Amino acid sequence: MAIVSREGVRYSDLSGNPVVKETRRVSREDIVVDKGGHRHFMLKEIMDQPQAMTAALKDRADFANSPADVMQLERVVLIGCGTSLHAAQVGRHYIERLAGIPAEAESASEFRYRDPIIGPRTLVVSIGQSGETADTVAAMHLAREKGATLITICNAEESQAARVADGALYMHAGLEVGVASTKTFVASLTILQLLLDAETTRRLVDQMARGPGLIGEVLAEANLYSSLARRIGHYDNFLFLGRGANAAIASEGALKLKEISYIHAEGYPAGEMKHGPIALIDPEMCTVALAPRDDLRDKTLSNIKEVKARGGLVVAVLTKGDDEAASEVDFPLFIPQAPDLLMPLVTTVPLQLLSYYIALLRGCDVDQPRNLAKSVTVE
Repeated sequence: MAIVSREGVRYSDLSGNPVVKETRRVSREDIVVDKGGHRHFMLKEIMDQPQAMTAALKDRADFANSPADVMQLERVVLIGCGTSLHAAQVGRHYIERLAGIPAEAESASEFRYRDPIIGPRTLVVSIGQSGETADTVAAMHLAREKGATLITICNAEESQAARVADGALYMHAGLEVGVASTKTFVASLTILQLLLDAETTRRLVDQMARGPGLIGEVLAEANLYSSLARRIGHYDNFLFLGRGANAAIASEGALKLKEISYIHAEGYPAGEMKHGPIALIDPEMCTVALAPRDDLRDKTLSNIKEVKARGGLVVAVLTKGDDEAASEVDFPLFIPQAPDLLMPLVTTVPLQLLSYYIALLRGCDVDQPRNLAKSVTVE
């Protein structure tokens, strides 16, 4: 009998006794996964996101800590790398808003080099798809040495992160083959909303249950992004802007475009545009702005007008029915109205689709981009 895992192949006889045979680590090429009729794994995984969110929600309503446990915390530190760092940045907004606890998000690759001040009343939350990222695991070991409580959000059971942490919240997103994380990002954001006290979690469940349907509405219009890619795919410089939690989504959108299309892109809080990046605006720069109908929409619309006044091209993610904002941009992309807490999950999807179709237009390998690996296991 053979048991295959990410770590290799383990053999035993019918009684379960181990049998020594030559083993090797399982490579990505060894894994046979159906693309579900899609051209690439990345597109399949983007399309899988309603199901990924449903799986992340399943059986979570009573998993969170008790209010008494939460009240013992002085602060929460969220750590991750790449896409997981952007999830941590959104998670900071969730925790401060829902639990009223000071929270911060930090790159795991930098966390241990500044001797962070953490202790028993600090909750450290690591986020990672594989649970094997070297920088994140090292940061977790440091947090443990300093006495912090550790929780990991990951997609792989029996990973290093799961073994180091006091508790693990699994994404249950299924295997993600594409190097650029998509469905595991959405799963991370889902779990981050359900992280702390159970009373808040139960109150949010009905609202969160709307998420898969809202994401599905965006995915139903995927062909629009293919058409838009043909209009803007020749630009070599992109600026992504967002406010509030959507500032992290802007950074994630820029990262996706860089990863799979090799286009230079930067993600910025929209309020920071005037503090430097505005100097870059000209007809050769494409700006992608996140301006859904929320409390910060008017401020972002003001930034859009500044870009247009300087000859820049603007693509904007807007709420359906926002004709005023649509009239100010070159290419509006509409999403359904969503509750504020769900908005980062919904605004993520247009940026994933746009990056995918631009990369496809440029002839890039969207599933295995150059120089990148699915799990970064060295520093």
